[in-house]
This record gives sequence, structure tokens and C-alpha cells, in this order.
Amino acid sequence: MTATAAVSRSRGVARRVFLVLLAIVLFAGFCSLGVWQVQRRAWKLDLIAKVDQRVHLPATQAPGEDRWDTMNTANDEYRHVVATGEYRYDQQTLVQATTDYGSGYWVMTPLQLRQGGTVLVNRGFVLPAWRKQQDQGGPAGLVEVAGLLRMSEPDFPILRTNDPAKDVWYSRDTRAIGVARGLDAGAVAPYFIDAEKTAGPAVDPSVAPVRGLTVLAFRNSHLVYAITWFAMAAMVIVGAVIVARTGRRRER
Repeated sequence: MTATAAVSRSRGVARRVFLVLLAIVLFAGFCSLGVWQVQRRAWKLDLIAKVDQRVHLPATQAPGEDRWDTMNTANDEYRHVVATGEYRYDQQTLVQATTDYGSGYWVMTPLQLRQGGTVLVNRGFVLPAWRKQQDQGGPAGLVEVAGLLRMSEPDFPILRTNDPAKDVWYSRDTRAIGVARGLDAGAVAPYFIDAEKTAGPAVDPSVAPVRGLTVLAFRNSHLVYAITWFAMAAMVIVGAVIVARTGRRRER
């Protein structure tokens, strides 16, 4: 074997080793993404089943302070609850949101519970024009609020972060909002209530909060994504085999 042939063969071996390593990395990566989508699908199906079951159950009393430490998304979210207390409109917070009405805000108003503690109530969606009104309150005195229990959102959304100093909010983080509004952090519920829609004429979101916009239909395309990732993993193996065979033929 000549020196030139030896060098050529050595380069060929190096290329094949590189291709094998690259194929292994890509294959493992695509398989991991596929497995993740399978897990996400199982989680989504479980969520859909739980929500479908809970939204049809009768309303119960909103959890008090004695239960707050043990509450979690899996066991408590999307339950129909009723809370009694007084609204504190001077401490409400607007959280940016987008609905079928357009871009605007969720109106998060503290409700001082009759039995103690405070729970934030999402009184509905409003358009930016609503902020220009002088009267941004609602019923005074003791009120009863019915709606869906939603757990706090400290880690949502991923690409945006709340800025309490500038009073800019993207997620309904109940504890952070409570601190920003001067409420006792330990006395603010780890959940908020999405106020349910009440009977009556349609509401203009530029005039008053629109209730009952909780999303209860969840998109579930995880199976399609999983199949896509696994198919790409298979294509990596097939492509690596074809390239390897072609390289060996050229060397021969």
C-alpha cells in the first residue's frame, strides 16, 4: 500500500467514525424528543380527563389558609369553587393577555376573604381602552364569587418575565402580585379564581371585564410530534448507512 493510499484510507476511517458519532448524537436526540412528546401526550390526556370531570362537578367552598400548603395542580386545578369576601379594587393588577377580543388584560382583584386571607380573582378580560375609565371597580361590600380554581403561574410564560417595579405583568403569579401590592405574602392564596360568566347581555371589554373566558379545550398534537421525531431518528440511521456504504465503495 502506497503512502497516498494509506493517507486516503486513514481519512476515510476518520470520516466514518465522525459520521457514526454524529448519527449516534442525532439519533439519541431525536429519540429523546420523541419520548418527551409521548410523555407530554400522556400528561395532556390526563389533564383533559381531569378538567372534563371537574368542570361538571358542583361548586365547593374555596380552600382556606389551612389547606394552602397542600394544594397542587394535579389535585385542585379547574375545580368549581365559591368564595365570599370584599373586593379591594385599589390594589388590583392588570396582567397582559390575548383573547378572541384582541390584546388586553386580565383584571386581577384581591378578595379579602371573610374567613381570613386573600385570594386574587380574575374578574375578566378588558381592552386597553378600559384603563382610561375613572371607575374600574365593581360591587362593594360583601360579595360571593363563583368560578374555576386556577393555580398560581410563577413560571409562565417562558419567554417573558414579570417586572413588578414597572408594574408590568405577563403571568398571574399570585404571591408576587401580593407582595407588589403590599399584601402579606403568607396570607395570599397560592391560587386565583377565574370568575364565571353570569347571565345577562353581552359585555363590552372596553367598558367592563368579560368573564368566563377560561380555556377548557386543549390542543393535543403530541402524537404527531412524537411520530415526526421518531421518523427523523430512523432517517438518521438510514442516511448514515447509505453514506457509509457509498464511502467504502469509493475507497475500493
